[in-house]
Amino acid sequence: MKTDTSEKGLEALIVGYMTDDTRPAGERWIAGKPEDYDRSYAIDLEQLRMFVAATQPMLLEAFDLDKDSPTRQKFLARLQGEITKRGVIDVLRHGVKHGAHSIDLFYGTPTPGNTKAEERHAANRFSVTRQLRYSLDESMNALDIGLFINGLPIATFELKNSLTKQTVADAIEQYKRDRNPRELIFQFGRCIAHFAIDDVEVRFCTHLKGGASWFLPFN
Repeated sequence: MKTDTSEKGLEALIVGYMTDDTRPAGERWIAGKPEDYDRSYAIDLEQLRMFVAATQPMLLEAFDLDKDSPTRQKFLARLQGEITKRGVIDVLRHGVKHGAHSIDLFYGTPTPGNTKAEERHAANRFSVTRQLRYSLDESMNALDIGLFINGLPIATFELKNSLTKQTVADAIEQYKRDRNPRELIFQFGRCIAHFAIDDVEVRFCTHLKGGASWFLPFN
């Protein structure tokens, strides 16, 4: 079988490894769907809904997460605003208060022997989405890969393959030139990091600033 040496081939290899169902459950990522990503709020709605359904089912109705409605939009606006203000790490750690309710958005590593905490931690949804269309306009701009925890984006990836004469330097330039830092997913604190990758090298940036973006080695 012919080896796919394109950028898409590298993308498929990475995502295939992460989502391989032969991997242990605690190491296997869920394959997300690009159409589940709500560009207005920078959230994977399906992964968020499924996490809440499994861990805090009473909030499904309280926030009307099963259908598009003013109630759901108000909650998503609140969640988006808290991430903008506090950053995604703080929101994952401490959750969000909305009206009369508090929502947990991540369950940390349990202490040994704490069965309830182990069950909650196992309910976290780590997902990876290929070709993530992120822009609010109809430019059709898409990221190669996005990583999410319980529907909240934590990292983005641009991939290159030296066999096609492109390297990590081209991925960095793509972030600098073609990824508008005013887009919601690229705003500071929205994701933990943005990664430029080829088949040899990895670099990352925590604060995209257009041409002034600074990428550090992650090898």
